[in-house]
Amino acid sequence: MRGFALAGAAVVLVLLVTALVCKKERYRLLRRFAYVGIGLALAGTVGLLYAFPAVKLPEPQGDYPVGTQALYLVDTDRTETFDGPVQGHRALMVQVWYPAQAGTGTPAAWIPYPRILPHMAAQYGLPEFTFDYLEQVSAHADPQADVSSAQPTYPLIVGNPGNASSRFFHTSQAEYLAARGYIVAVIDHTYTTFATEFPDGKITTAAADSLFSPDDDYRTVSLQRDRLGRLLTDDVAFVLDQFEQMQSGQIPSNLQSKLDLGHIGIFGHSIGGAAAYDASYDPRIAAGIDLDGGLYRLRERGELRKPFLFITSDSYFGKLQRVLEQRPYTDEEMERMGSTREWEEAAAQDKRLELKRMHEAVEAGGQALYIENTEHLNFTDAQFLSPLFARLGLTGKIAPQRADTVVNAYMLDFFDQHLKNKNGALMKKNDSRFPEVKFIRFP
Repeated sequence: MRGFALAGAAVVLVLLVTALVCKKERYRLLRRFAYVGIGLALAGTVGLLYAFPAVKLPEPQGDYPVGTQALYLVDTDRTETFDGPVQGHRALMVQVWYPAQAGTGTPAAWIPYPRILPHMAAQYGLPEFTFDYLEQVSAHADPQADVSSAQPTYPLIVGNPGNASSRFFHTSQAEYLAARGYIVAVIDHTYTTFATEFPDGKITTAAADSLFSPDDDYRTVSLQRDRLGRLLTDDVAFVLDQFEQMQSGQIPSNLQSKLDLGHIGIFGHSIGGAAAYDASYDPRIAAGIDLDGGLYRLRERGELRKPFLFITSDSYFGKLQRVLEQRPYTDEEMERMGSTREWEEAAAQDKRLELKRMHEAVEAGGQALYIENTEHLNFTDAQFLSPLFARLGLTGKIAPQRADTVVNAYMLDFFDQHLKNKNGALMKKNDSRFPEVKFIRFP
């Protein structure tokens, strides 16, 4: 898309030359057309540059340089259930960011697989070429770096993107945590990402969307979401098994002996946040974070009984608050939403149980927060793509850099408290540095 903006600038230059050359009276009409063309080309160029500005991910600025590597993992105990190019055993791509030795390597591209970019554009209903320029955007991690020897081991944190998202949309969070002494592994849950490219060149897309139909009632959607959720939870358990084998040397890896598997955390966004919660019933996981994700398998699980942090968007908190206040939607509100009373009453039942789980997490040493002026994509790097996302309601009024700063600060404070036995002040009370963060109060 930025290539088209540059093309527009070239058109402006050609038209300007035309206008200057055509000074004679007999060329007056041509000169007028040239000036009109200049105006239109300038407007188009400026519009494109506004809609899709140059992306620059925040620098992690921590105690360590950051390294990164991609892992290709195959679960020989599970068969792939979705139709698509990758069949047979369930296969996953996992991106790992880690504290690194200082070096002079070139930082990795933010999205190092340019063939997935057209699928990313399609996910937002945009032309395939829209995000081609992202191939030139660098992150801050060195793909050739060794793991830092400053500490004998580092706690492991597992990340889970939302549906139709990507592991690369959590790059800034992963780099931030890795720069502060964590090994962070973000899973591309196959067939739930907008696209994942495998080592053999095959590309999978968001086939999980086929589980849902616009004609489904709430309970059908909920059951299908539970079905998808079990798959994600099983992915996490498998990835933890693989890291145990890397740590012991059964699987060759530069992470051998560097993983502190006695202190494992997990986080996720959207349904990935629900996966983080559901996977936390695994005794290997000490603490977890859900970023703006409604829970699944609510009726299959009891109390979690371990520290868990919920951070919701302003709008999702509004839905929870409505349930807390027992305030149903009016007919006018439901008509505006395109919903039905049956749907909203069933959804409210699930939200009441979800609020119960959140309250239990707070009592077990966790916390429940919301961030004012945020929307769903403010918890991912997708918020850096375009200011138009705010107009579409995908991101909130909060500036993307500010949202990133706030979310990272609270994630770090929580993981430091429960995986490193330090900090934790942000979990106890309001902090004047972060006035947009509010605690959710339970009756």
